[in-house]
Amino acid sequence: MLRLSRFLSRPRRINQTARLYSRSHNIADKDVVELAFSALKSSPSAVLERPEGPLVILHGLFGSKRNWNSLCKAFHRDLPGRAVYSLDLRNHGSSPHARPMTYAAMAEDVKHFLSSNGLRNVSLLGHSMGAKVAMTVALSLSKDATNSDTISRLIVADLAPAKLDLSNRLTQYVSAMQDINAMPHGMIKTLQDADRVLDPFEQDPAIRRFLLTNLLLPRHSRTAEPRDRAKFLIPLDILKEAIPSLAEFPYDYQLSGRPQWDGPTLVIAGGTSEYKILDYTEAFKAFFPQSRFETLDAGHWVHAEKPNEFKKLVVDFISSR
Repeated sequence: MLRLSRFLSRPRRINQTARLYSRSHNIADKDVVELAFSALKSSPSAVLERPEGPLVILHGLFGSKRNWNSLCKAFHRDLPGRAVYSLDLRNHGSSPHARPMTYAAMAEDVKHFLSSNGLRNVSLLGHSMGAKVAMTVALSLSKDATNSDTISRLIVADLAPAKLDLSNRLTQYVSAMQDINAMPHGMIKTLQDADRVLDPFEQDPAIRRFLLTNLLLPRHSRTAEPRDRAKFLIPLDILKEAIPSLAEFPYDYQLSGRPQWDGPTLVIAGGTSEYKILDYTEAFKAFFPQSRFETLDAGHWVHAEKPNEFKKLVVDFISSR
């Protein structure tokens, strides 16, 4: 069973500056959106002593930067001199709602974030959907000589650069979430009420709890106003129509003209994950020739199930010369 609520023990207090940027949720077709993010920054003296490139983290589908709060603090503690950023990808968390919901569009959002914040020598970490976004960013920069120093290291957590069959199960999740949105006033007052709606579509309570992190419960149930109804904060219509494209990958590793990013790449697989990404080592090596592979005794949510082991792999990889 997944244990999404299990994280590292609380780290010691550290000097840091955290900033959160939020944008409006107007739905539109946008080539680039301004991503919401949180940041942990080192003190000026630590930066002067050990100036290092930042760590930037990309969450998975239905996730947000909040899912990484505990690990961000641990990374910041164990990677002195490095800022740690956690982003909300478009249509997630506090970032704008916008079409298209494709890997190419999400990669452009991330590249815009890196550029507008002047970030270089970035260690880019992505989990699940965020892993495909991170790989797309690296590959799209591989032929851009003016930005060759943007990404220095790539960390891929449990998703391969290939087409995967996701659509049926994810579509069922979104349909159940839409059912919750459409329920009459007063039907969904608690997380337990919403959990009962999701239960027929997902047996694992940890995954249901994860999906419900996106649910806004009513303030009270005295009126029939929209603000007093339970509602998911993510744009379910956009996500549902995007699921087929999220199963894809923008590049084909079997084509001779494929892009290639030759920087250090760490691939972390969940040993019991249904995605079996180590079956795709040929694809990883074709796109990322410096790939090295590690396996943790965990399912798809490797960072949540084995946070200490995951953190050590990432810290050791980023710190290596």
